[in-house]
Amino acid sequence: MQISINKATLELVQGDITQQGTDAIVNAANPSLLGGGGVDGAIHRGAGPDLLAECRTLGGCETGDAKITKGYNLKAKHVIHTVGPVYRRDGARAAELLASAYRRSLEVANENHLKSIAFPSISTGAYGYPLNEAAPIALKTVAVFLKAHPDIELVRFVLFDQKTLAAYEEALKKLSID
Repeated sequence: MQISINKATLELVQGDITQQGTDAIVNAANPSLLGGGGVDGAIHRGAGPDLLAECRTLGGCETGDAKITKGYNLKAKHVIHTVGPVYRRDGARAAELLASAYRRSLEVANENHLKSIAFPSISTGAYGYPLNEAAPIALKTVAVFLKAHPDIELVRFVLFDQKTLAAYEEALKKLSID
């Protein structure tokens, strides 16, 4: 499923983010940036040990922020690492922090003149963010950014399973960016 915003395409696919040939893939990282489970672990395994070595030089990352590294053994040239909120811990600020994680990832892509980026569903795994709440925030944040920044040509949400894809498809049908 896809829509056009300005000159950009926003698309939803089910798949493996480590196999994307976009300019950058986004890592739903933990604050240390030193690897973990889920998407984070898969990206570190796919990129190889040089990614961990570069991440050690970054000094971690705050929740809602993003940092960029090379992609190493991945198809993507870069990895943008962002830290999403832990739903129960971040409570009232969770939505704001989740939106910030998507927005900062796009800002980093834009600053580095990248044209295409692939996102996972940030914070909806181990960090416990409910899919039906996270998907609309993710899509609205990306759509608003694309409307204001025409340099990015493709934003692809690479969603791990059918349940996640379905939640994002439902949210995309209801998306309003006016």
